[in-house]
Amino acid sequence: MNRLAVSFLIAATAALITVLDSAPWQPSPAEAQTESGWTSLFDGKSLDNFNKVGDANWRIEDDAVVADKGTGFLVTKNSYGDFQLRAEFWADEDANSGIYIRLSDPNKVTAENSYEVNIYDKRPEPIYGTGAIVGLAKVGPMPKAAGKWNIYEISAKGPEFSVVLNGQKTVDSARDEKFKSGPIALQYAPGVVKDRGVIKFRKVEIKPL
Repeated sequence: MNRLAVSFLIAATAALITVLDSAPWQPSPAEAQTESGWTSLFDGKSLDNFNKVGDANWRIEDDAVVADKGTGFLVTKNSYGDFQLRAEFWADEDANSGIYIRLSDPNKVTAENSYEVNIYDKRPEPIYGTGAIVGLAKVGPMPKAAGKWNIYEISAKGPEFSVVLNGQKTVDSARDEKFKSGPIALQYAPGVVKDRGVIKFRKVEIKPL
């Protein structure tokens, strides 16, 4: 290769590096695939991924699943072990709700046979109210969620759990080994007064870890 060709190659390489450095960042195909790894459990249209347990009056309104009477759960038909879960929810002050993960008995949902990420602003014992994992990870001060749309981000990987509510980490690396996998359940229960309280869920998504 002669000197002129070498000089041209060096100049072309330098120009290419300059263009690449100034170009906006774009995700690689692998990173794009990672983002698309989310699976919708509830998209505002159908409850096909869930079984109903109990007598709560779940119905779909304005792209959300809503309940305000009875007591019951929407329980996923599939089981999940290590995952990230994103869910948008709206609750009023009187609602007693939560997201139960790694449920060991899909027909009997309790905080003793699963991990309950609570939604309950009026819980008598607020250390396990909204933002907490009941019996495992306390929260303080308890964040208030009533009267607005909120986003829960829940991670479960092996024995370790974290919870983020509206960008605020409320549970940081809590650890427990009782339950390895199981269905996920969305709860509606009245608070202090029977048949008072409203819960709504929308855009419930999950991604394996």
